[in-house]
Amino acid sequence: MFTKNRFTGNNQLDKNVTEKIISSHLIEGQMVTGDQIGLSIDHTLTQDSTGTLAYLEFEAMGVPQVKTKLSLSFVDHNMLQNDYRNADDHKYLQAIAEKYGIVFSRPGNGICHQLYLERFSKPGYTLLGSDSHTPTGGGIGMIAIGAGGLDIAAAMAGEAFFLEMPSITGIKLEGSLSPFVSAKDVILSLLKKLTVKGGVNKILEYFGPGVETLSVPERGTITNMGTETGATTSIFPSDEVTKLFLQRQGRGNQWLELKPDKNVSYSELIELNLSDLEPQIALPHSPDNVETVKNVEGLPIDQICIGSCTNSSLRDLKMVASLLKNRKINDHVSLTISPGSRQVLENLVSTGELLDILKAGARVIENGCGPCIGIGQAPATDAVTLRTFNRNFKGRSGTQNAKIYLVSPETAVASAIYGKITDPRKLENYPKLNMSEKMLIDDNLFIFPTTKPHSRKIMRGPNIKPLPDFLPLPTILTGEVLLKTRDNISTDDILPGSSEIMSLRSNIPEISKHVFRYVDSLFSKRALKKGGGFIVGGENYGQGSSREHAALAPKYLGVKAIIAKSFARIHQANLVNFGILPLTFISKQDYKRINQSDILSINVKDLKNIMSLTNVNKQNTIRVSLNLSNREKRMIKAGGKLAAIRSKQVDY
Repeated sequence: MFTKNRFTGNNQLDKNVTEKIISSHLIEGQMVTGDQIGLSIDHTLTQDSTGTLAYLEFEAMGVPQVKTKLSLSFVDHNMLQNDYRNADDHKYLQAIAEKYGIVFSRPGNGICHQLYLERFSKPGYTLLGSDSHTPTGGGIGMIAIGAGGLDIAAAMAGEAFFLEMPSITGIKLEGSLSPFVSAKDVILSLLKKLTVKGGVNKILEYFGPGVETLSVPERGTITNMGTETGATTSIFPSDEVTKLFLQRQGRGNQWLELKPDKNVSYSELIELNLSDLEPQIALPHSPDNVETVKNVEGLPIDQICIGSCTNSSLRDLKMVASLLKNRKINDHVSLTISPGSRQVLENLVSTGELLDILKAGARVIENGCGPCIGIGQAPATDAVTLRTFNRNFKGRSGTQNAKIYLVSPETAVASAIYGKITDPRKLENYPKLNMSEKMLIDDNLFIFPTTKPHSRKIMRGPNIKPLPDFLPLPTILTGEVLLKTRDNISTDDILPGSSEIMSLRSNIPEISKHVFRYVDSLFSKRALKKGGGFIVGGENYGQGSSREHAALAPKYLGVKAIIAKSFARIHQANLVNFGILPLTFISKQDYKRINQSDILSINVKDLKNIMSLTNVNKQNTIRVSLNLSNREKRMIKAGGKLAAIRSKQVDY
């Protein structure tokens, strides 16, 4: 049930959890929906597919040490070492961490969001991460936001993080989950309601009696995949359940109670009774294409992958082990398990539960992200693959014609046993999980900074190229429409994953050759030949991953502006960061008035909220909006965020 009401902030005495954290970190602006605010950032995290670029940007800022309370660098994506490139990048990342005072997580230690939740998360803190699933930290009561690497670099340099003050949607949870229904089914149900753009410029805050029935890992699953709604972040209160989680991690002294006050309001209210939920499944090729499992069961499957930052916690894999015990997977199904961290793996080993997984016929692969971004475990031609991951965009698995379904660990196991999509309730005996009072904790693969950082030369492999320089915005932008896209174009569509492409993340000239590779294979050559131009997009342009390469590589190819019906939050910020104008159709019908190959022109001497775009071919004018703050407009004029910081044209 949705109930809407106008929201401009609660009174000074009564605040929800979001307002409490934002107000304590507010540097600039007011907590009024739609206004620009600046937040101080306590923690940052990067991962290796976005981190190399972020640290190149940080180096360019000339700051001797990170200025956050804690910054972390994780290697969890590009661990497949086919040649020197990934290995060189990892060596670079480790040296950067040692030099600038950053905690470094070595390959094989685990997935950044799982590790962060276990070892570093703190209720009431702010976290900015160069990965769109950073909101996982909201499961423990943090404002945790995904952003582009340049925003992370600026935060490490002590700059505020600026964003539009989101509206706050309250999600009231009642009841408790039934057997074989899990946190994944909660967020899939919400995705069906909200869609992949229903959370844009919103924070989803969970409250109500149902909250206390969910463990922190379950809450992390929900906040992690809240990203797929387009939400800025998602957050749970910090309560006795949170305290127990931190105590098990040996960090009980870091607990802080953080709950909404009595008389608070929300811009929207969603009421969800956990007791009413059934097992859910997202059908190809969108996380919001959701159905109940019972309505689609029976479809034969080829592959199942359990893991990712959404469903690789100890709770999830204990459930997997319990359901697989004394059972065997179907002969025609490949089942892989990716533990979220070394801690998860060691605890499964110590209890013997890993043996139950192995005896059932599962393959256990490295603690990391690989299959989620098409690095390893690419399914066969036309295969049906079930994954406990967060995204099922076409081609994301590494196989363009594979059909990806998103499910809970419970549904994944039932389907692996029967060889077809199966409602997990068919397994009947629901196990009771035994969680130990104290986890086995192993921090051996973390390298913590010393009080005296080293000053030795940082090695840069031949694949690590300097950042391109971008010039200030000219007075007039003129060029051809290089591409016109559909709705919901993702950053995977703009710049795909896979081991071949992601190994080029430190080499902008080379990675730029793959822009829109599977949408239009000639795009990059055409863009260079034409001297750049424009892109026309539909709704929710740039949804998905935070990878700033999806803005930087088009910029390198000469893309001057993107005119779309609407933009995903992180991608729009990345476009601004690299000096690409994100223009929005005032009338969405005008989308139909522009075709690929049309010549467009726009005067950008004065960046106004409403501007006129001329279609030279058709001799007509289209009104577009530029929904940016004055600060962002100054950045665009300077040629992007890094240029603005260097030239001191942006005041923080």
